[in-house]
Amino acid sequence: MALIRERRQLNLSLPLPEPSERRPRFTLPLPPTAAVATTTNCSSAAAASFSASDLERLEVLGHGNGGTVYKVRHKRTGANYALKIVKGDSDPTVRRQLYREIEILRRTDSPHVVHCNAIIEKPTGDIWILMEYMDSGTLETSLKENGTFSEAKVARVARQVLNGLNYLHTQKIIHRDIKPANLLVNSNMEVKIADFGVSKMMCRTLDNCNSYVGTCAYMSPERFDPDTYGGNYNGYASDIWSLGLTLMELYMGHFPFLPPGQRPDWATLMCAICFGEPPALPEGVSEEFRSFMECCLQKESGKRWTAAQLLTHPFVCKDPKAIRYLKD
Repeated sequence: MALIRERRQLNLSLPLPEPSERRPRFTLPLPPTAAVATTTNCSSAAAASFSASDLERLEVLGHGNGGTVYKVRHKRTGANYALKIVKGDSDPTVRRQLYREIEILRRTDSPHVVHCNAIIEKPTGDIWILMEYMDSGTLETSLKENGTFSEAKVARVARQVLNGLNYLHTQKIIHRDIKPANLLVNSNMEVKIADFGVSKMMCRTLDNCNSYVGTCAYMSPERFDPDTYGGNYNGYASDIWSLGLTLMELYMGHFPFLPPGQRPDWATLMCAICFGEPPALPEGVSEEFRSFMECCLQKESGKRWTAAQLLTHPFVCKDPKAIRYLKD
């Protein structure tokens, strides 16, 4: 009689270290550049006029992505800026995102993208990014504090963000996280794109851009399911989908895929985005607005209009002087 031995199940898993132990024991340097405090966007002369001792911290503007953003005042000029500080012992993932943001800030120079004034590396390994201060916060805070946007205000936001996206896309940069919280605004209702921590620089035309980075609520269908919705693949189209959801949220007052007040979870969002129909505007909006949103929210990425094409759409081509944007 043959004996059958029970096969032993080997446990090949290794315990992961505690999060605090995963951090590097040494500070990681900035990406190579001619000078740490200079960028393409910030000339050497301009960057040289900023030093850490010249900046007075006034208040905390926010936390996130491993760093803290402060409102600061330049002691000699009295000008206000936003200062992002990331600690030298921050998580490696945070550092990689920071390097990506720095590299993009060095390459960009547009009135529709937040301006970088200087990048400073401290002896401790902390990295300071000094940027222009947008005194009205984000579109997310504006929506919470002031309520929904009229069509006219949505049109102006759309035009400015599209100008920023068109500039970025011509520079082969995909933002990948367009949402109300990443669009800064000032008291003149000038809107600028910010936060490039998860952005991607496309080195080749066919580079993929379907990784799960960014805020999943605003991800396009092809980011979840590239096989079904990524035909005629165009990585830049994901920014257009995110912009469409953002504009619809500003108009409706809540995230378009969910009822007001419902908190999204990953599974619900994925099912709604991949298997449901694109959200639609309520009754009573103009035909131009409805048509514009349909051009942004095509589920197949190849059918979405580009930023350059959308800038020619009647919804954003109206004469700005003929529309009362700021107070309506």
